[in-house]
Formats: sequence, C-alpha cells, structure tokens
Amino acid sequence: MSLDLDDLDRRILRALSRDSTQSAGALGRKLGLSQPATWRRIRRLEEAGVIAGRRVVVEPEALGFGVTVFLGVKLAAKGRVSLEDFERAVTAIPEVQVVQHVLGLFDYRLRVTARDLADFERVLRRRIMTLPGVGQVEANVLLSEERRPGPLG
Repeated sequence: MSLDLDDLDRRILRALSRDSTQSAGALGRKLGLSQPATWRRIRRLEEAGVIAGRRVVVEPEALGFGVTVFLGVKLAAKGRVSLEDFERAVTAIPEVQVVQHVLGLFDYRLRVTARDLADFERVLRRRIMTLPGVGQVEANVLLSEERRPGPLG
C-alpha cells in the first residue's frame, strides 16, 4: 500500500525515529496536534506499513560484546545444501545478529558480535565454519560506526 506523506507525517516519523517511546499526547504537544489526531496519524502510518514496528536498541558494548565483525559467506556447493538449511542453521547462532542474503561476490553477509577477538575466533571456528555448505568466508572487523539519520533527514 502506497501512502502520500505530508510534512506532518514526516515530522511524526522523524520524532518517532529519535524516540519511539513517546506517547501520542506528548508527540502531539510538540507538533501542535491533539492526542487523538496524532494517534490517528500514527495508526494510519502503521496500517500502511510505513511504521513496521518499534524496537529497543541494545548497545552490545554495554553487555560486554566489544567486537563486531561483518562476514561475507560464499556457499561451497550450491544445490547440495539448500539456502533454507544454511539460513536455519546460521540464525540459530546467538552471536549472529543479522543475516542478509545478497547478490555479488558472497551469498550472505552476517553481522556477528563477540566479547573479544578470541571469542569471535571461537564462534567462527566452532559454529560458523561448521555450518552446512560454507565455503569461502571473508571477515571485516568493525572499527567504528556512524549512525545516520536515514531517509527522513
């Protein structure tokens, strides 16, 4: 479903992307709208699929996970192992935070968190390299990350 967004919709989306915990009343006061009008707009955005959900962002470092590694994974024998088998197995590994099926040199891109490099090596050797169909793997260690505001500015 396509939805034409006006300036007020974009302002609501920007405000919710900064803090999704604010109530419709508090958000409405900031934008000069009543609570019911704000709630109706948010509900419309949700029903149209523009707002797909709200979530808590957990900082891995605060939980003792100081290393993030992006892995490019190329499956060794396409056809022998189904993509579903690989995906089912890789999503069962708790350290694998994101699994992306991609087009290019690699078949998958994984975001892996670990406590330190020794912990990452353990996860790589014991869990990832033993997954069905894994062939070539390339690792890129995250040094820093800049959070961008996204398409809403």
